[in-house]
Formats: sequence, structure tokens, C-alpha cells
Amino acid sequence: MTERNVKIESKVGLHARPAALFVQTAAKAPMDVTVAKRGGAPVNAKSILAVLGLDARHGEDVVIAADGEGADELLDSLEALLSKPEPEGA
Repeated sequence: MTERNVKIESKVGLHARPAALFVQTAAKAPMDVTVAKRGGAPVNAKSILAVLGLDARHGEDVVIAADGEGADELLDSLEALLSKPEPEGA
């Protein structure tokens, strides 16, 4: 299992558009992918309802994890989505 601690930089956190992009990226992976608030129970990162239910906000730390070939590359992509600041006026 490969894990990555990531600080959410989008000012809207994992809501609507950021969550949809995150789930779309995770859904393409041929492996289990999870996301959790720091110290919380992991949820399925391929489920928009699970990710929106996580309700992670700007400045919070989350843990993303995947297991299998290509996990590092996948986590790089997911980390980039979470750590990218929301554009001004969004």
C-alpha cells in the first residue's frame, strides 16, 4: 500500500468540481484508491458520494492511498489535484 499525506489547497476543498475531477482521476485506476481525513476512516476515492461526504476543506490534511502497479503515478496525479489552489473568482 502506498500512502501520501496531502494538504488541500483548493479554497473549496473536496466539493463539486474539485471532487469530480478527483473521482474521475481515481476511477481510471485499475486498483483500489482511498482518501481519508487525517486519522479518519478511509473512503472509496472512486465514489463521488464518498468523496463529497468526506467534506474535507481548504487547509486540511488528507491521506490518499492506492495499492498496485502504477500507484505512485496515480497518487502524484491525485496529489496535484488536491494541492492546486482554486483559481481566483471560482
